Amino acid sequence: MIMQPIDVSWLSGEYGEECYGFIYLRTTPEQAVARLGGHYAAFEPARLPDEPDNWPRRGEPLGVASVGDWSIIFYPDWIGIEEELLTRLSEGTRLVFHTALGVEDTDDFYWCEDGEIKYLYGGDDAFVMDPPAELADVIDEIDKLYPSIPRLYRGPAFLLIEHLTGIRPTEELLKGLTFRWGTVQTEGEPSSHS
Repeated sequence: MIMQPIDVSWLSGEYGEECYGFIYLRTTPEQAVARLGGHYAAFEPARLPDEPDNWPRRGEPLGVASVGDWSIIFYPDWIGIEEELLTRLSEGTRLVFHTALGVEDTDDFYWCEDGEIKYLYGGDDAFVMDPPAELADVIDEIDKLYPSIPRLYRGPAFLLIEHLTGIRPTEELLKGLTFRWGTVQTEGEPSSHS
């Protein structure tokens, strides 16, 4: 597989001082919302807001959209997401989570498989797991495309997402999807990973 960089200028430019968090979960939107503690039938359709100032924040509705066998979840409580939630969501399936806060030049990246964290790139505490053998070739290719080793949200994360999900998360894709928006009840208080 020959990787091609994805234009992420819209996220590191226009949205550069904003935050975002996307969960990619291999399941239907209905099942994804149920795993999060919500009722999909109560969710309302709408696109991802064009203006970053209008992106949902903590306590506001989250959005879920379908791409093939996957659900893409825009998660507004991006800064307080717990590892326990991510591993629980991934039980019996695959989960990829990427969140970034451009103004602080931080991001987190998780790959979970059936309740287990397979790869973690931490943000504030700069914790980085050694990539598993399954990612060795793709990490080598990403290193060649990004020899300066930028933060993941400046490009590498999107190539990892594409490799792990088959979804190429471009601006056209994400802004073109119809998300369904609603609230969920998740357990536990926000905390960061350690």
